[in-house]
Order: sequence, then C-alpha cells, then structure tokens
Amino acid sequence: MIYQSFKMAVKAIAGNKMRSFLTILGVVIGVVAIVVLVSIGQGANSSVVESIEGMGTNLITANINARRMNPIDLDSLNELAQNEAISYVAPIASVSGTVKAGTTTYDDGVVQGTTPGYESIRNWTVAEGRFLQQPDIDNRSFVAVIGSEAATEMYGTTHAVGETFSLNGYTITVVGVLEAVGSSASGSNDNQILIPFTLAQRLSNQTSISSFYVSAASSAQVEQAQVEQAQAAVESYLEKAFENYNTRSFGTQYSVFNQTEMLSTLNETTNTLTLMLGGIAAISLLVGGIGIMNIMLVSVSERTREIGIRKAIGAARGNILTQFLIESLVVSLMGGLLGLAISVAAVKALAPVLQMTLTIPVNVAWMAIAFSVFIGVVFGMYPANKASKLRPIEALHYEG
Repeated sequence: MIYQSFKMAVKAIAGNKMRSFLTILGVVIGVVAIVVLVSIGQGANSSVVESIEGMGTNLITANINARRMNPIDLDSLNELAQNEAISYVAPIASVSGTVKAGTTTYDDGVVQGTTPGYESIRNWTVAEGRFLQQPDIDNRSFVAVIGSEAATEMYGTTHAVGETFSLNGYTITVVGVLEAVGSSASGSNDNQILIPFTLAQRLSNQTSISSFYVSAASSAQVEQAQVEQAQAAVESYLEKAFENYNTRSFGTQYSVFNQTEMLSTLNETTNTLTLMLGGIAAISLLVGGIGIMNIMLVSVSERTREIGIRKAIGAARGNILTQFLIESLVVSLMGGLLGLAISVAAVKALAPVLQMTLTIPVNVAWMAIAFSVFIGVVFGMYPANKASKLRPIEALHYEG
C-alpha cells in the first residue's frame, strides 16, 4: 500500500518537472540557509573560544575607568606583583602615531607600551633577539620588540634585529622579533610593536595606567580557585588604591575579570547570535513549506477527476490522504537531502574565505532534515485532507 503510494508520488512529481523543481528549490534554500548560518555561528564561537584560551586560562585583566584621578602607577603595580597569588603583572598602554621603516609606512601595526612580564603573561616566545628588559623601562630606551608580520611588512624579512624605524619622529631600534602566534580575540598578535612602558607614557603624554594584565601564580594546569585568589588580590589592591575616591562623584573606578568570565559571556553572546541566525534561516524554510502547500493544492485541483475515479472503484479516504501526504513528504525530503549536500560544499568553500574552521554538527544536519520533513507534513496535510474529502460524484463531474 505505502510502496504503491510512493511510486505514484514519484510519478506525479516527475510528471511536472519544472514545477516540482521550483518547489524543491524553496526547501533547498531553507535547509542551506539553516545549516550554513548555524555552522558559521558555531565556527565563530569556536574561534573566539580557542583564541581566548590561547591567551592563558590564568589571565586576569584590569581596566581603570578613572581618567582624572588615577593613583595606579608602576611602583604600586610592582608591589602588587609581590603577592604570592600572582606570578606576573604588566601594564599596557596604546600609542597612536605613524610607523615608518625607511620609505615604508606600516599602518597595520599596533604600538603598545609594556614591561618584561608581558612576555610570560601572553605566553609569547622571542624568535630572534630579546624581549624588553627592566633597564629598558628604567631608562625609557628607544627599543622595540616586533611581531613576525610587522617585521615582514616593514623590512621584508623576520630577521630584523638591529633595524630601525621612526615613530612620531623618534628613531627606535628593533631588539627582538616574536615567533608567529596568529590571531586572538583582540586581533592579530603578529602585528604587535612593543616598546618600554615608560617610553609609551612619554610619547602619549600619559602619567597613569589605564589597563594592566595579571597572571595567577600556578602551574600550566591552573585551578579556578587559584585564579579567583589572584583576582581577589587585584580587586583588594584596587579597592585600597581608590578608597579615598567618592564613587558617586567619579562612578565605577575599575573593572576586573578573568578569562573564564570572558568565555562565559562570549559563549552566551555567540550562542544567542547562532539561535537568531538559525531562526532567520528557518523563516526561509517556512516559505518553502508554503510553496509545497501551493503546489499540492494545484495538484489536487488538476487531479480531481483522478481522485473521483479512484474513489468510485473503492479507494478509501485514507488511501487518498496517504497518497498526497507522501507526495508532499517526498518533495520536502528531496529538498532536505539536496540542501544538506549543497550545505556541505558551501561550508567547505566558505571556510578558507572566512578564515575559520567550519563543520556541520551532526545534530544540526539531522535537525535540518527533520524540520524539512516536518514542514512537508504540516503544509501537505491541508491539501491531502482536501483531496481525501472530495465526493466521487462531484469529482467525476469536475471540469477543471
């Protein structure tokens, strides 16, 4: 019975090739939209998570929001670094300006001032030369450690130790080149140009510290409790530093967060975005379902006499209902499978373009197929029910 209905469904679909193709195309577009957009959303989430984890799970970031009344300086940070829960402390200061190496202007470089501890905090390795040292900080030395991308763009090679460049008119000597590390949540790490923090303060006319990083004292496999202990030490230090400031007058003076908190927040954000993308894509599949309903209603109208003949020779209402419902299911299932195949090709093509790892999760693939079948049943039920209710005498006299 079912097999015979399936054969008749395939024959009916093949009998109207163009109409069937356009109907299937609507389902294909919906499935491709769902699978590809959800895959991109999950791929973006994975990339962000990997980049943040690459910065170290024991990293703590402190941002000072106060601008006019900021008591944080290098001496007080050095005192914080003596806390047993803390391994390294490094301030960071951004410097704006024009970087020129000979006749080459490097616009993509990120110039930042920091201290020697920054190398350990970020788990970076010097490929050639050395990192910043304490005498560089004490003497405001005109030296820099640059990323591999910056070296290549500025000098055409990563062997750039001893080369010079100008920053806002000052000549700075390259003393080290970092190993390539790729990108993180904050962008490329290979375009970094790191100078002594005291020199950055001089070039940017800054006297206080607006941001600094802290790494918890721990082994590679850091326990969350150790991170929380180090974070508590940072918060206690900042609370003491700002205890004489009226928060009602100046607002929140600082914020402190660790990588776990950042990961949790970003996961929530990207998951919400993925759901939104999937929901938007699902609308296109619903449009495909409306197309199925439309084509099945037309099919019922065109085959009214056929339905009348089948009922006249003994076909039950259930037989007619099953016949048209199977036709609707075949159309939606064909669209779902074809859409999934196209999605696989699309994801492979988009991965290098978007520069992220894209995969189609098995649960997403099954969800897309199941949803397309569900659409076929829901939107095919009304036409099938309409066909099954036709009275034989009226159907036989139908002049469509």
